[in-house]
Amino acid sequence: MIFDQKGIEKISSVLGVPAKNMGAYFRFVLTNPENNHRLSLEIYPKLQIGEKEGALVTVYTVNSHLQLHFCSGFVASESLGEVTFYSESRGKISGLIVDRSASCSLYANVDREILSGDFLRLTPEVMKSGIALSIAEQELKETS
Repeated sequence: MIFDQKGIEKISSVLGVPAKNMGAYFRFVLTNPENNHRLSLEIYPKLQIGEKEGALVTVYTVNSHLQLHFCSGFVASESLGEVTFYSESRGKISGLIVDRSASCSLYANVDREILSGDFLRLTPEVMKSGIALSIAEQELKETS
């Protein structure tokens, strides 16, 4: 299971907030008074999603609700102050990035080859997703 106690503790450390164990899921509440951001992150380590079982990561903000179904892993970066949750399906990567300043980004259906390609050959709009998700590239190689 990718979201064991050690993983939850690592996420908590990087985001700088405690995890609340809600039974079937963990909740992290991040606030940033400087920019008036507030974000709730919920991690369901094991959830029935249709006919299958998998991990679900959900982010709630004042004006958005984001979900990453079948999360297959995460990279918690102390130096960046962010956690990148990712999933892969048929050569496409989706990632949900949450940072300790209570901000988040979502990149969906990114071609896996973009992560290790030459970023300078991409348009700036596409380059950003490749750079953001490239942090998970080593983890993805290990699960292939």
